[in-house]
Amino acid sequence: MLADELQHKIDFKTKPLGALGFLEQLAHKIGMVQQTTSPKLVKPHMVVFAADHGIATAGVSAYPQEVTYQMVMNFLGGGAAINVFCRQNGIDIKIVDAGVNFDFPEGLDLIDKKVRKSSRNILEEPAMTIEEYQLALENGKSVVKEIAETGCNIIGFGEMGIGNTSASSLMMSQLFNIPIADCVGRGTGLNDAQLQNKIDLLSKSIAKYPDLETVDEIAQTFGGLEITQMMGAMEEAYRQNMLILIDGFIATVAISVLFKKDPEIVKNCIFCHVSDEYAHIKLLELLGQKALLNLNLRVGEGTGCALAYPLIQSAVNFLNEMSSFEDANVSNKD
Repeated sequence: MLADELQHKIDFKTKPLGALGFLEQLAHKIGMVQQTTSPKLVKPHMVVFAADHGIATAGVSAYPQEVTYQMVMNFLGGGAAINVFCRQNGIDIKIVDAGVNFDFPEGLDLIDKKVRKSSRNILEEPAMTIEEYQLALENGKSVVKEIAETGCNIIGFGEMGIGNTSASSLMMSQLFNIPIADCVGRGTGLNDAQLQNKIDLLSKSIAKYPDLETVDEIAQTFGGLEITQMMGAMEEAYRQNMLILIDGFIATVAISVLFKKDPEIVKNCIFCHVSDEYAHIKLLELLGQKALLNLNLRVGEGTGCALAYPLIQSAVNFLNEMSSFEDANVSNKD
């Protein structure tokens, strides 16, 4: 069995048994996904989905909505944190307009998958119609299909959208039947009064939609265009048997929707970090997952994926390149 072969290869490297800790589990996981004892990481990609949220106009964020399009321009100019870390680690980056409330000029290196300008204000109506939700899922899938044609077998997903921690908190609350107050954090940096206002507004949103039953209804009602496109992209990445790098709270909520449909998807997922967003560690526990890093990040964009990538490389490299006791003529323990 491949699982046993991988474990044997890991155990007989020139080190004490289990001495490389979580890297050993990671190497085993990657080998199982790729169905080989000699896995490879090919053409790593990062995709950042951007969209605006109607609920942002209600004051759930410390930043105004126009920051979404301004940050997209920063991504395209190469000046954001995710650009820096992707350059550092040799990761190709793609920026997707999933629903930014802005008309971008032509000629930019921007993938146009805009479904509409901003999701709707969930205090008044569902974030997306059924048709918009389905189109967003398909748009996300199409992005990954194109990337897969390059031979890429490892892909990370990030997001940008003022108000998207609110959407994610609502989705988490409804997906796992958890009180909204336990799912809400400070997002972009709310003070205590702003945080309480956020909780109050989100509680009103939940009360407005008492009859949601399926995970798709939850995502369509409370989610965002960038979250939905990320869901579609993750689903396609799984279909392509890629390694899927999961960033922070928002990306973990996106994979949670897919997990509720098919728990097997997490076999392909590497959870890259525990974000500083209040509910993220609880969400990881609900999925039965452990993250690689804990750096108190809460910038989004996929930064945790890019920072974790060298560790993922290390897991593959030790499996492929480190000598066994027999190869190195090193005595093993009895």
